[in-house]
Amino acid sequence: MQRLKDVPATGDQTECMGEPLDMDEIFQRLKGKEYRPDLQVCIAKNPACCTRKMEESYQITARQDMQQVLQTSSSTLKLLISRNTAAFQETLETLIRQAENYTSILFCNTYRNMALEAAASVQEFFTDVGLYLFGADVNPEEFVNRFFDSLFPLVYNHIINPGDSSLEYSECIRMARRDISPFGNIPKRVLGQMGRSLLPSRTFLQALNLGIEVINTTDHLHFSKECSRALLRMQYCPHCQGLTLSKPCMGYCLNVVRGCLAHMAELNPHWHMYILSLEELSDAMHGTYDIEHVLLNFHLLVNDAVVQAHLDGQKLLEQVNKICGRPIRTPTQSPRCSFDGSKEKHGMKIFIRNGEETLANRRKEFINSLRLYRTFYGGLADQLCANELAAGDGLPCWNGEDIVKSYTQRVVGNGIKAQSGNPEVKVKGTDPVINQIIDKLKHVIQLLQGRSPKPSKWELHMGSGGDMAELVSGGCDDEDGCRGSGSGEVKRTLKVTDWMPDEMNLSDVKQIHQTDGSSTLDTTGAGCTATTETMALALMGAVMLLPGLW
Repeated sequence: MQRLKDVPATGDQTECMGEPLDMDEIFQRLKGKEYRPDLQVCIAKNPACCTRKMEESYQITARQDMQQVLQTSSSTLKLLISRNTAAFQETLETLIRQAENYTSILFCNTYRNMALEAAASVQEFFTDVGLYLFGADVNPEEFVNRFFDSLFPLVYNHIINPGDSSLEYSECIRMARRDISPFGNIPKRVLGQMGRSLLPSRTFLQALNLGIEVINTTDHLHFSKECSRALLRMQYCPHCQGLTLSKPCMGYCLNVVRGCLAHMAELNPHWHMYILSLEELSDAMHGTYDIEHVLLNFHLLVNDAVVQAHLDGQKLLEQVNKICGRPIRTPTQSPRCSFDGSKEKHGMKIFIRNGEETLANRRKEFINSLRLYRTFYGGLADQLCANELAAGDGLPCWNGEDIVKSYTQRVVGNGIKAQSGNPEVKVKGTDPVINQIIDKLKHVIQLLQGRSPKPSKWELHMGSGGDMAELVSGGCDDEDGCRGSGSGEVKRTLKVTDWMPDEMNLSDVKQIHQTDGSSTLDTTGAGCTATTETMALALMGAVMLLPGLW
């Protein structure tokens, strides 16, 4: 049995690759007679060397090739979104751990007798923060209130009216917290800041995950029968005439690929708006809308809350006695905070971060890169033909039937409406998978636009009056980076984005909280586990060198 490839090709034909033909078929072809097996698509005037089975195999290969080209074209975009999604999630997890560490440091160094009792509430609070950020069905108002509810009995029993009390009495104090407001408007301020920062970050992450879903869906697009036949004719029918090195004409390629991707092109305006909405939300997330700012300053508001209760101690004592009665007190025996840095993960580690490393700047860099893909789905067919599929300008090319100098048919535009005059592919109906993705994009765009942190939509009513929050803040707003004097920092700005102690020993931070020698409360007169003088001096030196601290 002689293979056709052993027969000399004539004209501009090269080897005709395929299954072996018998001698009679070869003889007929060499005599110039047409060889026309029962082909469905690759029908041509010239003799063909393909069989029906080869044609079916080529059609499968053509679809697979197109899917491979689609996946290659979107790989950079998919990698951009997926890597940044993972990086943002990891950064948020780190911020949560650091904020929890800061709060534990506050209790261990300033309110030592409360530290161990407060540990569970602190851990629960930041666990809820993480659950909410990553999509769980938890309510920020509930976990903020739950934290301050649990804090009040500790403050009452250790600062306002020191001594141990029964569980029933402590529960009564906890229940009374919302009625007597021992912490002023601090809980509302915390809730406002959490709302302004957590929800946008949560929505931002959800939107990024949807972006990955959109790309995964379009990477595995199901091609219609009409499209599959058109791809076969464009890519592999030339092989049946021995034209294995030919490429389709540009106009021909555009008609075929624009027809196959007509439904996908309908994503373009929604994808464009999706990226624009992500950009607007990212730009709005700054100051008290920036989760980095809010989480790493949470401990300062907790301290202000305790100071508020301390200042109003006599009034709170009377209110608690009126609601819960007078307790039978015994001297408090609460274990003091002790911390062994050699056994825990919070070993001392101080580093200075450059401004470029902030979460906000990372978002900005990501959005700047993502902006380049705003018209990705609208120009995808053109990109595939220009970069992968079509012949170069001025070169002989395949027009679906033969090798020609140029394609003479009308070239249609992108999108479904433009396909009515497509001479190569008939586009019918709608694609339910693409329609579902469009609906999801519309929904997340509404979330992104509706949840941009604007004061009219985000600010909670904080109340007014000469309460502790206003006393410690003066004329400086949290959004400007000012801190409350209750933490011993009077209108000084510690740029939390410049300094983030990842694993700081709880006993090594006292210098920070008392940098101006203020009267930060110390309820015990005894410290946590002793810190060596060398480490304390090193810490103070590092703090004094921080940019923007003074």
